[in-house]
Amino acid sequence: MKKYRCISTVSLLLLEVFAVAADRLPFPNAQSVNLWRLEKRQAELQALVNDEEQVVFKKPKFSEFPPQWFEQPLDHFSKDSPTFGQRYWVSKRHYKKGGPVIVLDGGETSGENRLLFLDTGIVDILAKATNGLGVILEHRYYGESIAVPDLSTDSLRWLNNDQSAADSANFMRNVKFEGIDENLSAEDTPWIYYGGSYAGARAAHMRVLYPDIVFGAIASSGVTHASLENWEYMDIIRAAAEPECSQHLVTSIAVIDGLLAVPRLRGAIKGLFGLAELEHDDDFAGVIESPLGSWQSKNWDPKLGSTKFDQFCEALAKPLGKLNATQSVSLAGGLDVPVTVWNYANYIKENYVSKCPEDATIEDCFGSYDDSKFQGTDLSLHWRLWLFQVCTEWGYFVTAPPDPEFPRIVSRQLTLETQSRICQQAYPPGKHFQVPALPNITAVNVLGDFAIAADRLAIIDGEVDPWRPDTPHSQNAEDRNDTILQPFKLIPNAVHHYDEYGLTDIRDEPLEIMQIHLEMIHFVKEWLKDWDTVLKERRQRSKSTC
Repeated sequence: MKKYRCISTVSLLLLEVFAVAADRLPFPNAQSVNLWRLEKRQAELQALVNDEEQVVFKKPKFSEFPPQWFEQPLDHFSKDSPTFGQRYWVSKRHYKKGGPVIVLDGGETSGENRLLFLDTGIVDILAKATNGLGVILEHRYYGESIAVPDLSTDSLRWLNNDQSAADSANFMRNVKFEGIDENLSAEDTPWIYYGGSYAGARAAHMRVLYPDIVFGAIASSGVTHASLENWEYMDIIRAAAEPECSQHLVTSIAVIDGLLAVPRLRGAIKGLFGLAELEHDDDFAGVIESPLGSWQSKNWDPKLGSTKFDQFCEALAKPLGKLNATQSVSLAGGLDVPVTVWNYANYIKENYVSKCPEDATIEDCFGSYDDSKFQGTDLSLHWRLWLFQVCTEWGYFVTAPPDPEFPRIVSRQLTLETQSRICQQAYPPGKHFQVPALPNITAVNVLGDFAIAADRLAIIDGEVDPWRPDTPHSQNAEDRNDTILQPFKLIPNAVHHYDEYGLTDIRDEPLEIMQIHLEMIHFVKEWLKDWDTVLKERRQRSKSTC
């Protein structure tokens, strides 16, 4: 007889955390794919139970919101297209007749990872304030909204901005909600379209592309500016981190780059980090870049946020005996480095190199020059999805600053050439589609770029969000007035789409988060006062075109 037991809390959390992070790489490069594999393996090993045992999971979260399905054409621009089921979830807990629909774009992850926002986050907050219906709409190809047999180059050719926008428009025009008799089509009901990050850009794009059905939109950390070299991502972190930590990073990278340039010391510095066997310097630079991705994982809610970046900073500042982090230590191999570099090396060995299994070499784990490592096409390889979008239309390759004299916290080995190489490795030409040599970022920027604007389009960003340089709050964008009709808000000390998260009672939230939520409730309510006028104008235009 088989034995049953509940999976350990630690194992369940590891699987859960990996599932949330699995759809999107911390940085769009080959090294992130290597780390994705290692973390996936580690999560699976932690959750492993004996062959004679069977895992019994707890009751699923958010069972109040069962998944539903909407039929979509795989190709909206073909008369003869197969279809797929696009998954969505609905909250009717606050809905009253005449209320709006608040739809959240699931973006580049499984929609299941967005259900939190239907329960206590921004969808619930706005639905409660407006007697609205809450909806999470999963993005094509992500989660279970997929109709292709694999993730080959050809199979991914329908994963693009135009098709995704058409999905949302078709859904908004034609969905019928179970248990609700009245017509909630976006042509007859005010829909507020919300998105964060990539989905934030989509929210802004939907308001511009489909103004007759998207009554209002909120772009939170919306990356409406696509770029090839996203070096400013790291510069936001350098400027916003605690000054001591920032200086340790700048010092460390300058020393490391200097040693990599000396042939007789190149192997010694890589060896200090436990990566002596790693042949290519850009692979080494990619590994030591990895801890910086945890800045984006910060959150105002301690139950959801990560403290890994702070732990990394603490590690860099540790003394070595009587030596403080800024003093030098002489090591084997002719190395003479600041203690903070020694600390950096130990952190990388403990947190990254240690994940490389005993039966694999360092090159197996962290090398990126073997194309075959990146050419699997199984549907479980979720990393292929967002990376494909990066390689075709969005860009965002994280590189060192173009000015070599500019202070930096990543190695100058990280160039557009080394970081974008993964595109040609992972997506060889198919019979029907070929990934361009560089992403066609014009497809994004032509929709408005930094200047994207419309009535009832709110722009909300975080002051210290590393993605801020790609939003309308970039220093490269013109400043704007913050108005009810075109809100333009910057949340103090906030990182990535902080307004998307919320508590059951917003009065329990930190002041700056409660404030932004109250402001969002206010401007959405003000927008809704214009609905009757907008609907009348729509109907008049419709009659005039008949």
